[in-house]
Amino acid sequence: MSQLLFDYLNQYMELTNEEQQFITALDLFQQFSKNDILLKEGQYTSSGYFVLKGCIRCYYLVDGEEKTTAFYTELESLEPSCVISKKPSPYYVACVEDSIILVSNDAIQKNSFEKFPRFESLCRIFSERQLAKNQSSFDHFKTSSPEERYLHLQNTRPDLTQRVPQYQLASYLGITPQSLSRLRSRIAGKG
Repeated sequence: MSQLLFDYLNQYMELTNEEQQFITALDLFQQFSKNDILLKEGQYTSSGYFVLKGCIRCYYLVDGEEKTTAFYTELESLEPSCVISKKPSPYYVACVEDSIILVSNDAIQKNSFEKFPRFESLCRIFSERQLAKNQSSFDHFKTSSPEERYLHLQNTRPDLTQRVPQYQLASYLGITPQSLSRLRSRIAGKG
């Protein structure tokens, strides 16, 4: 798993052997099972997550109903809002599939930045990219119909339609599972 991480990081910054050994020694990789909850509403964490294998999602519980807001798959990271706000999490983070996740925290990051200052620049780049991606996703969601959202998802993240249960996918698209079934049938009929 370390090599997968290094290959990804090397796209942005060539890591030295010393940096790779340091990261490996941190032993940050954790395995989680499908349906494991990494973070519950009302809890606080200082941990950030980087998915090496698998899929995790964020969701709110609204009147007993799950409202999915995001999915994170291979080579995507999530830093829950409570890490920054220092307030309890307003949402859940759970595994959709068996997953291998790099779990880091403030203390590890601080130590890493002190030892290798250029890691801080790398984290800034990742944060900026994630912010831009989130803004684009939010804008698209707010300005498109459910059918346009689904077609966009098929074009940009086709793996999700196969990996994620239909009720979670429907929630993410802002529709009911029944509406998603009808939408899929209508789209298939057009093809």
